[in-house]
Amino acid sequence: MNIIITGATSGIGKELALQFAAKGNKVGLIGRRTERLEELKHEIGELAYIRTLDVTNFERAEKVYQELIDEMDGLDIMILNAGVGRIKTRPAWRIDESIIEVNAFAFAHGCHFAFEYFLKQGYGQIVGMSSIAAHIASGRAAAYTASKHFISNYMTGFRQKANLTGADITITDLKPGYIWTEMTERNNNMFWVSSVQKAVQQMVRAIEKKKNHAYITKRWRLLAWAAELVPQWIWDRLKV
Repeated sequence: MNIIITGATSGIGKELALQFAAKGNKVGLIGRRTERLEELKHEIGELAYIRTLDVTNFERAEKVYQELIDEMDGLDIMILNAGVGRIKTRPAWRIDESIIEVNAFAFAHGCHFAFEYFLKQGYGQIVGMSSIAAHIASGRAAAYTASKHFISNYMTGFRQKANLTGADITITDLKPGYIWTEMTERNNNMFWVSSVQKAVQQMVRAIEKKKNHAYITKRWRLLAWAAELVPQWIWDRLKV
């Protein structure tokens, strides 16, 4: 298979690249850090194709996506993994703006590009990286949790669009809990933490099985169910 992965320079994206390439798949790797992309290509070898890109540059993103598709001779799976969490070094609005630009706008743009490509092709799979945070709200991370709500709900809408078109397009919503990555290494309040290797193994299986939804790791389904039962007045009073 031919797979494009955004946010491939570290954490989940890098591990997805390594595990999919180990299975003999071609991987088109996108990230902002050229040096890390080159290191990853050297590690993977000829199955890796790399492009440096800020996914919020939509005009260039479309060119880069198409360049990778042409270079790999097609596309089967688009994994929209690029995302940001809390950025404490910026003023409050600049933090939220960056999160919304990457996690919501850039995700939506990538989803549109992939859907239109797969619609013409007649088949394909779009994989989005939402989160267990799609089921909760947080006063300390309002933009982040809202962006994950957006990603998950957006994919539901595109799953319905795929059904309407009759095209064989799978929309896979991955919902990870806490995973040890560069993004989370300073978080001291984590529980049920998974290694990135174990988490990505479960992600790869879910993608290969063309699941609509997958909690990573599976135990997080319990928290998601519990969160859905919490009435709105309790969320309004929480201090989290």
